Order: sequence, then C-alpha cells, then structure tokens
Amino acid sequence: MAAPASPLSHDAIIQDSWSRCRAFGLSHQSTPAFDPLPAAGIAQLLESQHSLVQTTHQEVLPYYENILSNSNCLIMLADHQGQVLTSWGTQRFIEPKLARGFSAGASWMERCTGTNAIGTALACEQAVHIEHDEHFLKANRFMTGSAAPIFDTERKVIAVLDVSSDSYLPPSHTLGMVKMMSQTVENRLILNLFHGQHFQLTFNTGLNNLDSQWAGLLIFDETGQVLSANRRADNLLGISLSRVSVESLFKVSLLELLNQPEGLPFSLQASGRNRFQCLLKRPKQIPIQPRVFAEPAVTAPTPAAISLNTLHFGDSRVEKAVRQAERLLEKDIPLLIHGETGVGKEVFVKALHQASSRSKQAFIAVNCAAIPAELVESELFGYEKGAFTGANQKGSIGLIRKADKGTLFLDEIGDMPLPTQARLLRVLQERCVQPVGSSELFSVDLRIISATNRSLREQVQLGRFREDLYYRIGGLTLELPPLRERSDKEALFKRLWEQHREPSQWAGLSREVLALFERHPWPGNLRQVSSVMQVALAMAEEQPIRPEHLPDDFFVDLEMEPVETPEPLAVDLDDAEELNRQLQAVGGNISHLARRLGVSRNTLYKRLRQTE
Repeated sequence: MAAPASPLSHDAIIQDSWSRCRAFGLSHQSTPAFDPLPAAGIAQLLESQHSLVQTTHQEVLPYYENILSNSNCLIMLADHQGQVLTSWGTQRFIEPKLARGFSAGASWMERCTGTNAIGTALACEQAVHIEHDEHFLKANRFMTGSAAPIFDTERKVIAVLDVSSDSYLPPSHTLGMVKMMSQTVENRLILNLFHGQHFQLTFNTGLNNLDSQWAGLLIFDETGQVLSANRRADNLLGISLSRVSVESLFKVSLLELLNQPEGLPFSLQASGRNRFQCLLKRPKQIPIQPRVFAEPAVTAPTPAAISLNTLHFGDSRVEKAVRQAERLLEKDIPLLIHGETGVGKEVFVKALHQASSRSKQAFIAVNCAAIPAELVESELFGYEKGAFTGANQKGSIGLIRKADKGTLFLDEIGDMPLPTQARLLRVLQERCVQPVGSSELFSVDLRIISATNRSLREQVQLGRFREDLYYRIGGLTLELPPLRERSDKEALFKRLWEQHREPSQWAGLSREVLALFERHPWPGNLRQVSSVMQVALAMAEEQPIRPEHLPDDFFVDLEMEPVETPEPLAVDLDDAEELNRQLQAVGGNISHLARRLGVSRNTLYKRLRQTE
C-alpha cells in the first residue's frame, strides 16, 4: 500500500484548483457542463457500482436521518470519476437550471464544473471544504460543500462523499462529519470483502474510543499475515501496511494473540512503543489451535482498586509525587502530571481519583491527541441539537459534563487545538460549560487533572499552547520519572509478574532475567515492562522466566546501552530540513528522535511524511 500523500493546506488546495480550472479553459462566467450520461449509461453505471451504493446507503443512513431534521442540505455519493451515483436529503435549495447536476450520471470533475467539493477532493485526494466564493464558477457560488474521498484497501480513491447546502456550514463540524462517514464506509467495505472468514483486530488509544469508526482495523489470517487494514491503522502504527505479519506490528506472538478472549478488551504494545487497547474477533468457521492459557472467565473481572501506596516501592521521586498529590487531594488546586510515554500517568490519576471523596463518581479519561481536531470541541463541551450538520437529534452533553461531580483527566493536553484551549480556560475560570450551538451555561463541579509527555513551557514559547491556560492547569506540576531512573525497579518487576501471571504460574523471575531487567533502558517504561512480562509468562508457562523466554526486541534495546538521558531538542516541527538533519544525526532512529523532541512517534512520522 502506497504511503499517503502529504496533505495540502486549505489555501493551497483552492489556489491549485483555480490554476487547474484556468488551464482547462474555464472562466468565472463559464456555465457548468455536467456532461450527464444517457439513460442507458446511467443504468450501466449504477449496476457496476451497486455494491458501493448499497454499502454507503447502509452506513450513511443514520447521518442522513440526523441531517434531514437539522439542516437544509444534501449528501451525494460520486464515483472516482466524479459521476453522481445517488444522494440523500433535500434538493430544494438547488437552482432549477442546475438541477441536472445533482442527478445520477452528472459529472463534478473540475474540468466540467470548476472548483467544487467533489471534483477538488478527487483532484487532491483529501477531504476539502469549499465555501461559496471559493467555487471557481460563479454559477456554483450559491452553495457550500464538504467532501471526503473513499479509499479501497490499496489506498486508491474509488468514490467521494459530499455534503452540500446553500446555507452556511461550519467547516470544522461538516468536514469532521464527512470524514467520519467516509471512514465508516471504508471500514464496512473491508469487512464485506472478507465476509468474516479471517481474524479481525480492532485497536485504538483507549477503551473509550475502541468501538468508534476511528479505531484501527486489521484483517489477518491464521498464519498472522495481514490481509487488509484501514487508513486509521496506518496512522496509529505510523507506517503504511503492506503484506506484513501481525507479529511484526505488535510485541506479541501469534499464539498469544490468537488466545486472547473474544469480546473482552486487552492491551498490546506496538513495535514503536505505543500501547493500544484491542478487541479480537475470530473467523466464523476457521478452527484455531487449542488454548494453552487458562480459560478466561465468562464475565470480565472487576478491576482492583488502585492504591496510591502501590504506585511506588521506595523510589523517592515517585513517593514525593504521591505525598504532594495526597496533600492536594481535596483542594481545588489543579495538577499537571509530566512524564515520558508509558510511565503510568493515567494509573497515577486513577489512584488519586479512587483515594478522593469523588471516588464513587465518574472518572472520565480523554486522550486529547486521539480525537479528530474537527470534533474535539463538540466531544468535550457537547452540543445543542441541530447545532451543526450531522448533529444528533438529541444533542450531546459532552465529556466535561459527564465528569460532573467526578474527575476529568485530560491526557496529552499539549495536543489540544488552540481554539479549544480558549474554551477550556473559560470552563476552568467560570466552572460552567456552554455547549456548541447553545447560549445556555451549565455549571459543573469536577476535578480536572492534566498530563503531558512534552514540555508545555516550550510549547508556550513556540505559540502552540496558551500561556494563561498553562498557568491555570499547572497549579502543581508533578514529575513521574522514567523507569530507567527509578530506584525500586526490582520490586516493580516482581509486582508486575504477580499482576500478569496465571494462577497456576508460581515460578518467578530467574536471577539472570532480573539482572537483564535492571540493565535494560526501558524506553517504553512501565508499558514496555508489562508487555515483555506477558510474553515471557506465555513462553515460560510454569517454569521460571529465563532469558530464552524474552522477546527479541527486548535484546535489541539492551544492545543500545548505555542510554544517557539526552538533552531535549528545541526544533520547530515545521522545519523540514532541520527535522531530516536531526534524523540523520541519530542514525534514522525515529524513537530516539521522538523522545528528544518530546513528541510521539506518530506525530514525528506525520511531520516527516509532510516533508516528502
């Protein structure tokens, strides 16, 4: 599968499109030439695209119902040549002389109709929003539109979805919704292609978004060969997937993966150190090997309460963080938790929640980097019914109000868009939430704790994080040290062994393994230890864990010793040349450079892809 092209800015998309229109010989006064097919041609077109139309109808219908009740707009599906296949919604806003352009068989390619959502999305192969005056032809300036391409498993554009109206469509919400629809259709096309005859792995950054259309999706066979993946899987794993083994993507053996309980979430660590929540679905009729692990319980076990005292075993820095947090447990002083990826920031915050008087109330964890930028405000603050195109008829109270009386944990807050930061600041100052599209304020009583793996002070200096919000959320900043610097590592290793072992596994860690664990740099911190421990326990069965039971990647990291804590780099992530120079300086080691820049591997991959 080809790597995705670098996304263009909105201004560049419009400028390039207008240049193409002039090259096609069009002027602003040109009449749209929809080049509609004859009746026989339309019948043949719809017959050839029957499966696509049927699948899209099934997936778009819920959005269609919401849109009809909330806005005066039309959803259109066109093929890869810009020819309209079908539509949902109202055509009342369409000028009669242009009505034929919204019927099956009409073409919206730029050479026929100038700059428009469908044709321009096909030309640049990315989602676009076209305002009234951004249409090249004046005849089309009565409407606005958002469109997103639909890709097949080979990442080739096969169709495009469009939402058009003669009224103002908020670009962020409409674009987010049309992206969501296209991703939903792509996922369904993948699932339909394999008819449930292979293993299906769904994964995402947290349990809250595991069942969304934004989750990564992998289809693989009984040998572990990846047969297909959605674009979200590419983005989460930081690579473009093409005939690879699932074992090369995650730090897990195939046997261990196939023995995960179906329908119950479990965690996997990717080769790039990121950790994901996953669900496995087995094929309908393919038998699998007998289980070698203990059978899972019929119902998921109730997670044990997390105690603050179990977060450390004598390390002075962690103990200091715990004691400071305890003193502020019932005080209205905001906490900011800082630490590398995988050091246990969310576990720390959950322990604080359970130790507080709010423990019986909701604990809402939000990964600010995982929510699409176009939808982050409506997800956090909620929205009024009809607030924007595609809004649920009942509206939504949002994650902040869901955390009322409880704790709201904002992880990776450094990735929150600047406009959202301004609205969050108001919530913190006034303790009120104003949903999108509403004039009403709702009071909230909650404890907000934030976390980041990057330096927010540097982000403030670079203009990427609001200074006033930084001081508002950082009443007290607690630093959680990386595992390699902790003095209680051996006790932690034994605790994690106890946590992950099966009831029949009584043999512990051999002295050789403990010595290797002590020497290891653990760039993935506690998440990496958990993953290594689970694999080792699976391999060792009822024996003590010895070096031969450890995964190969464990030894790759070990050979990179000694690991010194590098000086952080202050590099502009938009500076393509400097990023590539720094990558060459570290021998092409993406993980190392990402740590020094204080960003995730995925973020760095995206920035590097934009420079290609």
